[in-house]
Amino acid sequence: MPKMKTHSATKKRFRLTGGGKVVYKKSGRGHLTGHKAESRIRRLRRKGILPDAQARAVKVLLPYA
Repeated sequence: MPKMKTHSATKKRFRLTGGGKVVYKKSGRGHLTGHKAESRIRRLRRKGILPDAQARAVKVLLPYA
């Protein structure tokens, strides 16, 4: 059986932790941050963790992760 292909867009946006959780970078930090509250910017610094239902879909697209 041939190798499975990894979905290119998915590998750029998500990664798996050691425990198997799917993490992503939160949106809203790219530009136009001058008017956003500092507490909001700090909150957006942290990585997000996908819920289990969405994580299952992402793991299908990342067969070797």
